[in-house]
Amino acid sequence: MSVGELPPAPAEVALVAGDDLARERLQSYAEFLAGAGVERGLLGPREVPRLWDRHLLNCAVVAPLVPQGAHVIDVGSGAGLPGLVWAIVRPDITLTCLESLQRRATYLDEAIAALGLGDRVAVVRARAEDVARGRAIEGSLRADVVTARAVAALDKLAGWTVPLLTPGGELLAVKGQSATEEVESARAIMDRLGIKSIEIVQCGVGIVDPPTTVVRARKAP
Repeated sequence: MSVGELPPAPAEVALVAGDDLARERLQSYAEFLAGAGVERGLLGPREVPRLWDRHLLNCAVVAPLVPQGAHVIDVGSGAGLPGLVWAIVRPDITLTCLESLQRRATYLDEAIAALGLGDRVAVVRARAEDVARGRAIEGSLRADVVTARAVAALDKLAGWTVPLLTPGGELLAVKGQSATEEVESARAIMDRLGIKSIEIVQCGVGIVDPPTTVVRARKAP
């Protein structure tokens, strides 16, 4: 397999996608990422051979943490990870992709249309820090769950995401090996922002290796 060639979907897809439609949409999204995503610089060509394990499954295994029927904001959505993956495998949720760059927002709009998700997924072009301060869009944007993947260190990310949570809502920040250190560095600011519990969760044990590390932080009700 050459660099940039999309491998076939692994058997583990059946464990995260509940029906044929979800599996078909994941395949379509993988092809979209490997094509338009690479062409427009949202995904490096060397990521394509490991697209399933490192990106799609890595995101999909976190979706069970999202409450039933939740509204989710994906901050710095970029190529749509993890937000579009969650919208595919969780047809009960609604999603707002929050993205500041026009070319990425355009890509997301096209992906949403191609995947048939337009009834549940929308794109808002704005900076998360401006939305958090209530000055970027008309009205307020709040959600039951806010997520981000590879956007910023947790101490900075907290200021952009926690204000977007409804009371009792959760931040699900997809992180790497530095999660423990980031939590300690961000604990004081998260306390000030009203976070009452923080835990580090390993998602997808037995499905992805290594499991996906998520910082799960709940806002006071």
